[in-house]
Amino acid sequence: QVQLVESGGGLVRAGGSLRLACAASERTFSPYIMGWFRKAPGKVLEFVSIFRGTDNYTEYAKSVKGRFAMSRDFVENILYLEMNSLKPEDTALYYCAAGRSFSLLPSRYDYWGQGTQVTVSS
Repeated sequence: QVQLVESGGGLVRAGGSLRLACAASERTFSPYIMGWFRKAPGKVLEFVSIFRGTDNYTEYAKSVKGRFAMSRDFVENILYLEMNSLKPEDTALYYCAAGRSFSLLPSRYDYWGQGTQVTVSS
């Protein structure tokens, strides 16, 4: 069973940057699709980005495209989410997830981390 642990969240001012990390318990980039999702208070769980290890394909939500970028450390099995030009509306609990199917839907993912809080002040 894959275990995922997120880290790197925190409090930052608008316009600032954070880098989130998702450490996996085993090699996940090839057999699994990796996704980042976020949950803001009063809102549903929202797709942020997706990574497909077989061809290094990435996709981002419109709300973060151009500001967020993923990278990965294949040796350490870590997926990073670099977040720049942060806005107050980026405030949420951020989760990484792993699944067997390529999908932007949270329900298609089998394994989830515990989440890391990102708070952006105005």
